[in-house]
Amino acid sequence: MKTITFFNNKSRVGKTTLVYHVAWMYAELGVRVLIVDLDPQSNLTRMSLTEERLAQLWPDGPHKDSIAGCLHPILKSTGDIHLTHIESISACLGLIVGDLELSYFEDTLSESWSKCLDGNERAFRATTAFYRIMDQAVKLNDYQVVLMDIGPNLGPINRAALIASDHIIFPLSPGLFSLQDLKKLGPTLRDWRNAWEKRLNNKPEELEIPLPEGRMEPAGYVLMQQSGSTDRSVKTFQKWEDQVPEVYANNVLGSDTPPSMGAIDPNRIGLIKNYMSLMPMAQEALKPIFHLKPADGAIGAHAQAVEKCYTDFKTLTEAIDRRTVNGLSLQVAR
Repeated sequence: MKTITFFNNKSRVGKTTLVYHVAWMYAELGVRVLIVDLDPQSNLTRMSLTEERLAQLWPDGPHKDSIAGCLHPILKSTGDIHLTHIESISACLGLIVGDLELSYFEDTLSESWSKCLDGNERAFRATTAFYRIMDQAVKLNDYQVVLMDIGPNLGPINRAALIASDHIIFPLSPGLFSLQDLKKLGPTLRDWRNAWEKRLNNKPEELEIPLPEGRMEPAGYVLMQQSGSTDRSVKTFQKWEDQVPEVYANNVLGSDTPPSMGAIDPNRIGLIKNYMSLMPMAQEALKPIFHLKPADGAIGAHAQAVEKCYTDFKTLTEAIDRRTVNGLSLQVAR
């Protein structure tokens, strides 16, 4: 199982939109991909499904077919994870449905994190629930890649999601706050990686469940271009963009040697322009921007932007695949 998490401690950087489009492009290229919505706000789920379907998945009673339903036995101390429901989005794309009720799991995860040091079996089952839910889904459905969307915070839910991750990609909208967040994220991820290793050394011998390694390897960052085309906005973007390579290398990678000035930063995966004028059309049509048709309103300059969007995300997805699974998933698909 190859798991990739898109994470930024800052909100409104286009993270969920990025996950959604990379997932669709993977599917476009013939890769079987599973997207997992582990943000209690469930924006990835809202982006993927109609309101009518959401009403069915989130009824007034128990939410049996969402991530919250999978976790219900652990949350209520009545058992282990339930069989995972996969919502089919396309022939190659499946979704583990997000849920606002996921936030109720936060206290359980917080308590379990410390109890893992004591070798508590139930604590290990709770802490690794996300990983095991995804592992189960991959084995039953032959997914090649798992993409996770998580919220913009450093809480217990995200910690449990990140220790289940092989790779982390950082969507960045260059600015003061993004750079400050990078300075916090790097040390925190290293602390979590080391802390999970200590807990694995204390796991009960009789515990026979799959456990994540807690790799959390930084795969690089994606620059998300902000709206605005004035000289001032372009210069501001460039000013902050120029600082990203050193801040990323020093704080996320823990390297004392930043990339050479003027050289292309090897940690930069790509740059995605702002497609805000097309987003309302895509959301209305429940499809990625690069699938918009004239019937959806993509005509004239919009049609050209759709073609450019396809090229941008194809290039980006191929770059992500090379960095995370060495291009294996795309080779298999082809």
